[in-house]
This record gives sequence, C-alpha cells and structure tokens, in this order.
Amino acid sequence: MKKLKLGILGSGFLAEIIADAWKNGFLDEYELVGITGRNAETAEKLANKVGTAACSSIDELLALKPDYIAEAASVAAVKNNALKILSSGSSMVVLSIGAFADDDFYAEVRKTAAANGTRVHIASGAVGGFDVLRTVSLMGEAKSEICTHKGPNSLRNTPLFEDRLMDEEAEVFSGNAREAIALLPTKVNVAVAASLATTGPGNTHVSINSVPGFVGDDHKITAEIDGVKAVVDIYSSTSAIAGWSVVAALRNIVSPIVF
Repeated sequence: MKKLKLGILGSGFLAEIIADAWKNGFLDEYELVGITGRNAETAEKLANKVGTAACSSIDELLALKPDYIAEAASVAAVKNNALKILSSGSSMVVLSIGAFADDDFYAEVRKTAAANGTRVHIASGAVGGFDVLRTVSLMGEAKSEICTHKGPNSLRNTPLFEDRLMDEEAEVFSGNAREAIALLPTKVNVAVAASLATTGPGNTHVSINSVPGFVGDDHKITAEIDGVKAVVDIYSSTSAIAGWSVVAALRNIVSPIVF
C-alpha cells in the first residue's frame, strides 16, 4: 500500500514526540516529508534527527503535497495556517484545539474542509472519552462541565496567578470554555476539546483550581442528561500524553478497525 505523506507543524517537545514515533515505527503507514516551525533552528534540528526535510515555511511544507499535517504548535499557528492547509488538499490532525473556541473561525474551517474534500481530526490531547461524551450529548439536552486541578507554578505568567496560591488552594477561574481560552490561550485546550465533544464552548462550564504542591493536571469532564451521566477523569504529570494523542489519531486514520 502506498504510504500517506505526513508533515508536522511545530518543532517543540510535542512535535518531537510525533516525529520520534514515526522514526521508531509507530507510524509505518506514513512517509514523514517535512517539518516546519516558528523557530527555524529547532525545526532543522528535529528534521535532521529523524531524517526528513526542514521547511522554512508552511508554503514550503505544502509544496511537498502532504496528505496530513500534524499540528503541535499553538492556537495562533492553527488560526494562521488551517485554511491554507485545508485549501491545499491536506487534511489536519489538530492539537491546539483552543483555536476552535472562535465560532466564526470554526465555521470557516468546516466550510473550507468541506469545499476541498479535506478533514480536520481533533486530537484528544490530555483528555479523552470523546466517544461517550458525544453519545450522551446526542441523546438529549446535556449539561457539560470540566473541572481542572493544577499546581500554582503552571499558572505563573498568567492573569490568574497570585502569590497566595503557593500556600492555599483556591478556585481561580469559573466560566465557560470560550472565556477560559481567551484568558489562558495556551493552558486550556482540553476545555475546548471537551466542549466541542459536548455542548459547545459557550455552554460548557469550566472550573480551574490551583492546589499547592500539585504536579501535573487533573481534568474531570462530565456530560449529563436525565438518566445518563458520563464522567471522564484523567490525570497526567506530563504533557507528553498530548503528543502521543496525535500519534494515536494518525494510527486510527489508517487502521482497518477504528476505535
């Protein structure tokens, strides 16, 4: 079977997980044709490490005609490049799901993908259980929420951080997923992912709690209708799970049995 061409948008820690997974045989159905990222030096270093092309721009990567672009960069990278990628004939696996909290952008991405016969696959990131969450939400008018616990150090350099959080537990945010991603564009992609699988960014309640000494993130997602309640609770001490979720999505795309 002819291999699908794969490109990677991003050159940081999560992009390296995807590239290494390809190098180590987890993505045998793909040919990794190139990597591009905001930092040309790190993109070249990663490309050389795994034996593929370092591309200086998204246009240079798209010139290689990838079937799929795996995004592990940022919300801004998705917003700046998704429409061009989908229009070019490449489909995407998106990790920075916070971009889709923007309803207008989300609608434009849907329209562009449909018009060009391309698709956007939402990687589960540091959460999961999207199948059961979607199922419950289809059954009736659901209520959905996500409750996150994290350490105060992960909130440094954000509007939510206060010195008192180093010593006391506190809820630092309560609102919907759209408001959360606007306030913390790099911290709550999981909230947007959960909202897209359930009731939408404007209708999914998000609670963020800071816990002194807590390492990693714990996300508890709930979707509920009368008579049915689904709860997905995932803890991770490392963001590596997000990179591996892209690998899992790419494997699922080509699998004869789809989970």
